[in-house]
Amino acid sequence: MEIVNTSKVELPLPPARDADAEMEIYARFMRHLRMVPNSRMEIKVLSSMQFTADMLDLGDALVSKVLVDLGLRGPRCAFPAAFLEHVDQSLMRCGWDVGGPSDSVMALKRYWDAIGEDRFAAFRGKYTLAEPETVLVDG
Repeated sequence: MEIVNTSKVELPLPPARDADAEMEIYARFMRHLRMVPNSRMEIKVLSSMQFTADMLDLGDALVSKVLVDLGLRGPRCAFPAAFLEHVDQSLMRCGWDVGGPSDSVMALKRYWDAIGEDRFAAFRGKYTLAEPETVLVDG
């Protein structure tokens, strides 16, 4: 059985060009990331993305896309379900097709493969949060 390293997260870099909207998303995300009272980095990332989306009145998937374009990498459980659905649908297309994966999505997929994420998660279609599995015991 292969052990999946879910604690490794690569944080994004600030936008290089003059992009006010991207800089606003980046700044709010990084500012809130330090404030989340949780020891699991993937939960801090997810919470910070959702907070940023709420503060800027944007969708979770859009905030996630901007941060991934800026270099954010993390396990699947660190991203909102809407973004995971978008990534999975785009990865099922060829790069030349309309709605195909962007370079940053392909880099995220390579990262997921490198840390041992489930390669067939797109086909399962389950987008659950980071929750422990429950075990039923007869007794």
